[in-house]
Amino acid sequence: MVDVHLWSGLRQLAGDAVVVTVKAATAREMLAALQTAHPGLAPVIRGGVSVVVDGEMVTDLTAPIHPGAEIYLMQRIKGG
Repeated sequence: MVDVHLWSGLRQLAGDAVVVTVKAATAREMLAALQTAHPGLAPVIRGGVSVVVDGEMVTDLTAPIHPGAEIYLMQRIKGG
């Protein structure tokens, strides 16, 4: 199980939760579990989010996430 911290705009889509706990061993599993647990998050996650684990931006969604990791789901910054 991992705890995922949500940015303020996502909290209303997850029942006002600041932190959501899901069962996952990778970032990809974590994103899928979040969508299953809180379907309202699905459009935002599919639209693109950034995952930060222990202060590092995750680019490989298959990389393992250990229990107790500090995980933040963040709004993807777009620009030109």
